[in-house]
Amino acid sequence: MSNSPGSDPRWRPLAAARPAMSPAWWQWIATRDSLTARLVNAGGRRIFRVRLLDQHLGRPRRDEALALGLSPGRHAWLREVALCLDERPWVVARSVVPLSGLHGQRLDRLGEQSLGSWLFRQPGLIRSPLEVTADPAPFYDASGPWGRRSLFRHRRFAVLVQEFFLDSMASDLGLPSR
Repeated sequence: MSNSPGSDPRWRPLAAARPAMSPAWWQWIATRDSLTARLVNAGGRRIFRVRLLDQHLGRPRRDEALALGLSPGRHAWLREVALCLDERPWVVARSVVPLSGLHGQRLDRLGEQSLGSWLFRQPGLIRSPLEVTADPAPFYDASGPWGRRSLFRHRRFAVLVQEFFLDSMASDLGLPSR
């Protein structure tokens, strides 16, 4: 059962979702390497593109602020993208960075580059345990079987990365519904 569109997703630890997840989806959701690299590989000859949907300073949703330890009402840098293969979105992602953690990082200059391509090059990057949801992305009007999120830390920089896998990906790769 899903939340209504636009409401906060209900996140739970990865292990708690394991019984409801097919082995094929487990391979996508549980991996801790770069999703961008995996999508490029799975896409074969399809052309990969990051489509910037929105990027601005704003207030994170309640669940995001809690995950980041932000006080309610604090602003953050918010970025929403679609990860596309041949212009067809397979994954939508939302990144949230507390303003206090930017420390001169010019993430607004990423444009249509993958945040993951920058993140995974950082030495000493620490990633929190994955959390998952079966709720749809609250910022994008398309359905999908799973979403996942984790917090990345590099020195004093922190970013909450949320990735929602879409039905279009499942269809194109022949993955089961869950």
